[in-house]
Amino acid sequence: MSMNNTTKRAAVRGFTLIELMVVVAVIGILAAIAYPSYTEAVLKGRRAQARTALLELMQQQERYMTQRNAYLAFSTDATSGATTPASASSTFKVHSGDNASAPAYWLSAARCGDQALTDCVLLTAKPTRTDSSAGSLTLSSTGAKGCTGTAASTNFRVCWP
Repeated sequence: MSMNNTTKRAAVRGFTLIELMVVVAVIGILAAIAYPSYTEAVLKGRRAQARTALLELMQQQERYMTQRNAYLAFSTDATSGATTPASASSTFKVHSGDNASAPAYWLSAARCGDQALTDCVLLTAKPTRTDSSAGSLTLSSTGAKGCTGTAASTNFRVCWP
């Protein structure tokens, strides 16, 4: 046996620090691009869910109107989900989506401006999480659609495409 064979070290396997830093940098760049796109896609999905809930609630309100000759106004507490009057939650769906314990939007109904509830109802979908672009979505029995966010004046298609 020669001295060279015993003193040779096995080849070191693994990554160098530079290689590891390059991988971390690439992952960071991809995350910086992907995360905002993901959050915007989630917001779009929630807005679509709110629009659907408003249209369903309007159908329920119109049915209520034909039976009782007036719309039913109600409000929903943003923290507990309790409705006022309480009978509204048994008459109407007061949240968006299927999960009443953690909805993306709470729904409410009120009269339109100074008009009576026999003439017009204004439905509102208020987000449970911040949505500065669209804010709250509104739909009236006259067909008027709106929102309270920054897109209301600049890009209304964010609210109602």
